[in-house]
Amino acid sequence: MAHTFPELVIGGVLLAPFVTYLAITLAVVMVLRPLLHVVGFAKLFSHAPVAELSLFVTVLGMLMLLF
Repeated sequence: MAHTFPELVIGGVLLAPFVTYLAITLAVVMVLRPLLHVVGFAKLFSHAPVAELSLFVTVLGMLMLLF
């Protein structure tokens, strides 16, 4: 049995589920950023933007695996 992916329809245009996952991931990371700033996440890494990018990719991967 094949898994059907729900597509997002905006103005009659079908968008791939990946676009939905990207939007959800962006929202999750934007909520996490202030919390990570309070905790001092950026001070743990020599290049903080790369660490935030890896966090974004990790959250995106988890969403894709869960849904």
